[in-house]
This record gives sequence, C-alpha cells and structure tokens, in this order.
Amino acid sequence: MKKVLSINSGSSSLKISLFAMPTEQRLAKIMVDYSDETNQLVAITLPNHELIVQHYHNKLSPVELALKLLTKHKVINNPQEIAAIGHRIVAGGELFQRSIEITTEIMQKLESINELAPLHNPANIAGILDAQQLLPNCPQIAVFDTAFHTDLPPENFLYALPLEYYRKYRIRKYGAHGTSHRFVAQQAAKMLHLPLNELKLITLHLGSGASVTAIKNGKSYDTSMGFSPLTGLMMSTRCGDIDPSALVYLLKHHVFSDMNECMEILNKQSGLLGVSELSKDMREIERASTENPQAALAIKMFVKRVCDYIGSYWLELGGADALVFTGGIGENDCHLRELISERLSCLGINFQSQQNQSRDLPFDFASTDSQARLLVIPTDEELMIARDAYSLLSSKQLCNQTAVNY
Repeated sequence: MKKVLSINSGSSSLKISLFAMPTEQRLAKIMVDYSDETNQLVAITLPNHELIVQHYHNKLSPVELALKLLTKHKVINNPQEIAAIGHRIVAGGELFQRSIEITTEIMQKLESINELAPLHNPANIAGILDAQQLLPNCPQIAVFDTAFHTDLPPENFLYALPLEYYRKYRIRKYGAHGTSHRFVAQQAAKMLHLPLNELKLITLHLGSGASVTAIKNGKSYDTSMGFSPLTGLMMSTRCGDIDPSALVYLLKHHVFSDMNECMEILNKQSGLLGVSELSKDMREIERASTENPQAALAIKMFVKRVCDYIGSYWLELGGADALVFTGGIGENDCHLRELISERLSCLGINFQSQQNQSRDLPFDFASTDSQARLLVIPTDEELMIARDAYSLLSSKQLCNQTAVNY
C-alpha cells in the first residue's frame, strides 16, 4: 500500500485528500479556506467520516497545516509515510499533454505559462513549492486540467485568426476542467456497462467555474472553455463568451482604466454576480428569483447557455449516449437540472422529475424512452490526481527495478 496525497490549490482555498493506493481508500479529506491568512477555516473528514471544523489563528502555509492535521489526528504517524504528491494544474498549454513528475526544469516551464490561467496556475505552483519545501524527497506529480483536451481536432481548437498567431504564440482553445470531465466519463462508462471508447458523452461540469465537453470514443472532442478558463459558459463571476468588440468599445470609453481592470471585471465581477447584482452563489440567486427579476434573468441566461452548448455538441457527436451532470450545481441542484432537461425535449431527451430529486448519488434520471441517459455523477478530481500520481510512481519504481535487474 502506498499513501498518495492529492493537492488542489486555489487562489483562496485548498482541497487535499490522502489515499491508500491502489485500493483508492480515502484516508482523509481536508478543506482549507485561507482567504483570511490570519484566521484559516479548516475542515477535515477522518476515516470514520467524523467531520472536524475549526479556525487556525496562525500563519502556517496551507500544505504545512494539512500535514500537521494528518499527523495530529493519527491518519499518518509521520509525513515521510507519503509516497507521492499529486498536484492539480489548471493550464498546461501545449507544453504538457500528460501528467508528469515535477523537476526543476518542469517548474521553470510551468512558471512560463502562468498567463494561460492567471487566477489559477500561480496558486497551483505555490502549492507545489510549499510541498517541495516540506517534503523535499517525495516525488511531486503535476496533473493538468488541459491534458484531457489535447486530442481536440484542429477545426475545434483553432480560432479563425491569422494562422501565424497560432504558429508563433500558440493562440488556441486549451479547455479546462479536464481532470473532472475525464473522471466522470470513466464513471459513466461503468454505470452504462459499456466501454468508454465506444461511447458518445456530453459532460457538464457546473459549479463556480463551468464547462461542457463533448467526448467521443473516450477522448475530448470539443469543449466550451477556450484559450483561458474565462470563455464558454456564464459562470459565478466569469462572463463566458462575449464579442471582443464590446470590450474594445468599453476600453475606448474608459470604462476600464487598463487591461488589468478589464480582466478583473470579466473574471471576478461578471457572470451570475454581474447580472443578478446580488450574489455569485446560485443557491442565493434561486432563493431570490421569485421576487427579484434580475436573479430570475441570471438563471435563464445560465440555462440557455448550457443548452446552447449541449445542442451544438449533440450535432457534432451525432447524438449522445448520455449527458453527465457534475460539479457543485450539477450534482446538487435538481431545479437547475430540470430547467436544462426541459429544454432538451426536442432532442428526444425525457426525464423523471421524481428521480431527479434523488440524493443517492450517482443516479440516472432519464425516462425509459429517452434518447440519452441523464446521469448525475459526483466528480472526484483528487482521486483522479491520486490515480495519475500512483501510476507514475509505479512506473518509475518498475523502471528502477528493471534497471537494477538488468
């Protein structure tokens, strides 16, 4: 048995899970909210499913705090027990098309592409540096959200710009959420009792960040996010698709002081928050929607954009065996799932309203006569990270053993 730590670092929060591999038993799960550096909110779920929530009034780094908690609660006796650490990296560009062990050279390459995901990659790299300092002899593995989308055909990843921009600057669609889309696609194949490489799926990762992916024969065929995680669907604070001319117009009229302010508003003040002028949280918006027209409008816009992409990918794939809902909204919001599903009746997609309200994940809420199954599958990016880290660790050890024997 090998203990593998999965680290999912965000700009103000961190999710860590410790797994026993290859059994995939989750030994502990830790959530750290460090938006307030002097008062970190920490939740740890232990093997007996006991949940402990507390505040830490100190300046420990999030990874250091996580290791301290794992030791304190006797999940591990010593951090040296950890055999490998896997890190989620949002954007790998064209430099990284698979998970890889992190070396000094790899770190330099990672830092060179921070601009592809300025809200995410720097936080991901901070988590790596933190873990390297605390456990310098432990293999560190980078798992890229964009890697799953490297098989997109050129007609789907290229923009209709002068091709020189792609050749020289690699301007193209990279996608995101690939770790999540890959995981739920594998789980969907298990639920349907069919090989993944024979399926056509449309996976919907709907959460604070949101994206839709068309999956054909086990590979990403098209995806809604583009050069950065800003484009595609309307999200909690991100605008999604927008005519670039509108931004040029606003810049000319000095609505933004500079491009930095423009990007700040597009990333952090738009989407559900921008339209509702109430909240970035879909739950709060839904509660207010019966009396607040802007909240109701935000929901309608969100649902429309999701369905626009489903319709587009339905045509691209020539139909689909299943639609898969995941992410915070996709897994938990039966009302939003119903609103989306109602608009898909023209495709022959029908659902059971009562089954859609099930809390027993995963489940299928499609009617027996539906042209596609409607699956609700909880994502588990940390497990996907652990699988990749363990696979690379095993390959490395096998190579070393082979070299010695030879």
